[in-house]
Amino acid sequence: MARGLLLSGAALAALLATAMPAEADPFDDPPPDKIIIKVATVNGSGCPQGTTAVAVSEDNTAFTVTYSDYLAQVGGNSDPTAFRKNCQLNLVVHVPQGFTYAIASADYRGFAALQSGASAMQRASYYFQGSPQTAYRNHPFSGPLNDNWQATDSTDWAQLVWAPCGVQRNFNINTEIRVSAGSSSPDKVSFMTMDSTDGDISTVYHIAWKECPGA
Repeated sequence: MARGLLLSGAALAALLATAMPAEADPFDDPPPDKIIIKVATVNGSGCPQGTTAVAVSEDNTAFTVTYSDYLAQVGGNSDPTAFRKNCQLNLVVHVPQGFTYAIASADYRGFAALQSGASAMQRASYYFQGSPQTAYRNHPFSGPLNDNWQATDSTDWAQLVWAPCGVQRNFNINTEIRVSAGSSSPDKVSFMTMDSTDGDISTVYHIAWKECPGA
């Protein structure tokens, strides 16, 4: 993904659905002003430059990250380092004055072709720059499997980590897929992608909104 890509409010809101006081009442409607998400950096073996894109929904309640080269595999003539791929997004988010956001849920999709005895895992972590709080979610898969897969990370309102009010903090999302040959034949390839059936990996992040105290 090109450096400096602007994202719409939905992407931002979804990413940050992990950080603010649990006792505050939820703010269901998105703020009237536009939310702007700027991708500061995109790093990782699963998202080479030019293979990732981010788009925000018109109502500022969700954003989608699309990948075109996010593939992990083992067996056969696979590169020894290909068993694990990751991608970290570092986002700069602008929210209207008086509001904050958190990531309430994330939907991941892809395709897996796992031999009998092989296994795979999809993992994601979410955290704000400078914050000790990091939320991790793991989703395991076992062979034999030859089908599309989907995984959802969801967070109860009381456990959301909200962006600090009045402070600019970059938000980080680190995703990972890995495949293990296990007891499967070393001559047979097992792989996992994070993508949709048309070959693009699409991840949707759903954003929760909250009004800052005193706003």
